[in-house]
Amino acid sequence: MPIAVDIDVMLAKRKMSVGELAERVGITPANLAVLKNGRAKAVRFTTLAALCEVLECQPGDLLRWEPDGPGGGGSAAHESGASVPAGTTP
Repeated sequence: MPIAVDIDVMLAKRKMSVGELAERVGITPANLAVLKNGRAKAVRFTTLAALCEVLECQPGDLLRWEPDGPGGGGSAAHESGASVPAGTTP
């Protein structure tokens, strides 16, 4: 997946456990594990905001984009086959 999740990095910097973070954010440890291990398909902005508040960080400290392999990393429009009007970029 081209979006990498760096919650572990922030947990280490804050010397906080996954259980403590889950409790303070208001989600289950299992759901936090899904997010932190990169298996989540989506994250609610309210959850992202709560993570940032508790960890005292910005969303970019938790999420980053990584290209998929050699020459990879197209936009969602390219991957889905969606057309882009002439003269514009996706």
